[in-house]
Amino acid sequence: MNDMLKSMSVAASGLQAQATRLRVISENLANASSTADTPGGDPYRRKTISFAAELDKATGAEEVKVKHIGTDPSQFRQIYEPSHPAADASGNVKLPNVNMLVELADMREAQRSYEANLQMIDQSRSMLMRTIDLLRS
Repeated sequence: MNDMLKSMSVAASGLQAQATRLRVISENLANASSTADTPGGDPYRRKTISFAAELDKATGAEEVKVKHIGTDPSQFRQIYEPSHPAADASGNVKLPNVNMLVELADMREAQRSYEANLQMIDQSRSMLMRTIDLLRS
């Protein structure tokens, strides 16, 4: 039974990690069109997330944890729009380095991973309940 509880704990850590990933992706999508407040300033910079395996000393299981939420150092996109309030002296406006297609693909992958972890918890719970039912009989 202890191994089933460990598997549920590992899957729950996966749910939490993917939920954090979805939050980061949603921030990126929400700010995909944000520009700077000042002329020539930098707009929103895309956030990235990385994970690491971490030993849970209480259960002895390797769980996934958020290692770091950082920023993407790639270049900002630029458009020429001299009338924009965030335009620099040459009329260029910096746009966030958020690529909607990349974010949507990441979102889909995070969703599938979340669903897989949820399915793992459901299967472990079902097996645990069957074991309890057999022990009662």
